[in-house]
Amino acid sequence: QVELVESGGGLVRPGGSLKLSCAASGAVDRLATMGWYRQASGPEREFIAHIASYGSARYGRSMRGRVLISRDDASNTAFLQMNDLKTGDTAVYYCSAKILGPDGSLEEEVWGQGTQVTVSS
Repeated sequence: QVELVESGGGLVRPGGSLKLSCAASGAVDRLATMGWYRQASGPEREFIAHIASYGSARYGRSMRGRVLISRDDASNTAFLQMNDLKTGDTAVYYCSAKILGPDGSLEEEVWGQGTQVTVSS
């Protein structure tokens, strides 16, 4: 199985920056697209960014231009650099990963436990 562990969250002033990390362990040879989502309150999670195994990235609208997603294959870690943070960015940020089966098809999607980001003055 694959386990995802997020880190890097915390308290930051408006206009500040944070870099979140998502470390994958286990069957890391089966990792495909990884992504970041956030959940402020209620049941819905908002899409922030995806990055494919070959490096192609896609961003959601709410934080486009203020975030950069990247990944380091050597350490099996995805990152989310967040800049110019606003109070509305306060949320729990979750990492996700799509896991491939032996034939290359999607087998499952896994999630980390989340890391809290609080933007407040």
